[in-house]
Amino acid sequence: MFIGNKIKLREYTKDDVKKAQRYMNDPEVRGLLTPGIPYLYTLEDEEKWYASQSATNDTYSFAIETLEEGKYIGGCGINKVDWKNSTVTIGIFIGDKDYWGKGYGTDAMEVLIKFIFKEMNINKIKLNVFSFNERAQKSYEKCGFKVEGILRQEIFRDGEYHDDIIMSLLREEFSE
Repeated sequence: MFIGNKIKLREYTKDDVKKAQRYMNDPEVRGLLTPGIPYLYTLEDEEKWYASQSATNDTYSFAIETLEEGKYIGGCGINKVDWKNSTVTIGIFIGDKDYWGKGYGTDAMEVLIKFIFKEMNINKIKLNVFSFNERAQKSYEKCGFKVEGILRQEIFRDGEYHDDIIMSLLREEFSE
């Protein structure tokens, strides 16, 4: 368990599965996720994903739980590890919209960053964010991420093409 100011990152439990499925099936939440999930998740899909989680994998997902209420509100994790080049690709989502824009995602990201740099000894953290997700971009910038590149008109959403922005944070840029 890793603790921030507003949240803690913990392992997923069976109790999270149904709520995670509801979060993933919310069109507004699903539309912000990269690479984007165009279909609905079944309970069986979510249960299979949960069963695949293991601390022995190079990838790992954390549940985000509020410190105050002990409520599961989303998730974050390491989606890809390149040990040779010391890089990871990460992702995050806040599924409970009552917690959007209140610093919970930024706090979770800061805790995840500390874990990656201090526990995994990684040099570079990467992520992707859609150009229309300005709230997430601001959060990542608060955490120290910088735009590394833009994949122009990479994503088609709601009848329009949007850019996919690649952001990164180097260990030498990290400050607690």
